[in-house]
Amino acid sequence: MKYPALLNFRDILPQLGEFDTIIDARSESEFALDHIPGAINCPVLNDEERIRVGTMYKQVNAFEAKKVGAALVAKNIARHIEERFADKPREWKPLVYCWRGGNRSGSLAHVLARIGWPVIQLDGGYKAYRAHVSEKLSETPPHSFKVICGTTGSGKSRLLEVMAGIGAQVLDLEQLAAHRGSVLGNLPSQPQPTQKMFESMIWKKLRDFDPALPVFVESESKKVGQLRVPDAVMEKMRQSPCVSLTLSRPNRVRLLMEDYEHFTQSPDTLNAQLDCLVQLHGREKIDSWHQMAHSGRMPELVDELLVEHYDPAYLRSINRNFVQFDAAEVVELDDISKEAFLAAARHLHG
Repeated sequence: MKYPALLNFRDILPQLGEFDTIIDARSESEFALDHIPGAINCPVLNDEERIRVGTMYKQVNAFEAKKVGAALVAKNIARHIEERFADKPREWKPLVYCWRGGNRSGSLAHVLARIGWPVIQLDGGYKAYRAHVSEKLSETPPHSFKVICGTTGSGKSRLLEVMAGIGAQVLDLEQLAAHRGSVLGNLPSQPQPTQKMFESMIWKKLRDFDPALPVFVESESKKVGQLRVPDAVMEKMRQSPCVSLTLSRPNRVRLLMEDYEHFTQSPDTLNAQLDCLVQLHGREKIDSWHQMAHSGRMPELVDELLVEHYDPAYLRSINRNFVQFDAAEVVELDDISKEAFLAAARHLHG
């Protein structure tokens, strides 16, 4: 094969995991919005440089813009080779892509190939990859799902984490979305990914799973924070067999106090989120919850939120949205210890 070789995404897909490095040659902001999972960002033109060259195209002419752009591209490629690729052996096999598989990835791929590396350039670039992901996520997943159901604080996320640790196939949508899936679910230290990045991570997970083995997933709603679960994945979840995870209310309060420690240490942040519930519960009730938070009565507040908000909402939605819930296997946790979750995980994993 002559290098750099230009291949389309469908041809590359079977060997995607065989590349030593996947290089995204787009700018840093393009990369942040979404990229092929596992890719590294080596901008041929960064955001500021793209604006500068693009402005010259419009205000001066293409020839002058290309001269400036070529110099910038050459400097950036040289820096990437010196800082990131100089130690790579002759057998190092990179995949390079940009937005549409044009000049940016072509320039980098050409130089790498001239050095002697067997570089592949993605024809159609990120745009072709994104089209493939959208197509696949519009199809019903071939996997069999098992949906972990349970009221807020019953330990669904912890169970999925333990199951993943013992080798089960787990699609943890809340982990991928960086959100716990409720009005109090945002993680202050971790912003949510973009919708496209969320979909890329789901696609990667499903692609890596063995369709002959079950995939364990939590009983999410259509949106996890600001992100929407792909319709075909959501529909498959709602038609799948369920597991009903149960835990006593005192233990649920204990678990939530641990998982939402950032709120218990910052009553003002908690109260700002509780204000989102004014339409459901009225100003008087929200003010009473504010008072509990400020007076340090957090366990009492958590218990009341379970009884008056979370549990009724769960009971209203679970049977309506998950058609096999009535026949769910019941798994009862008697504690929130690591041992209790490990026993439940081993029972479900088989």
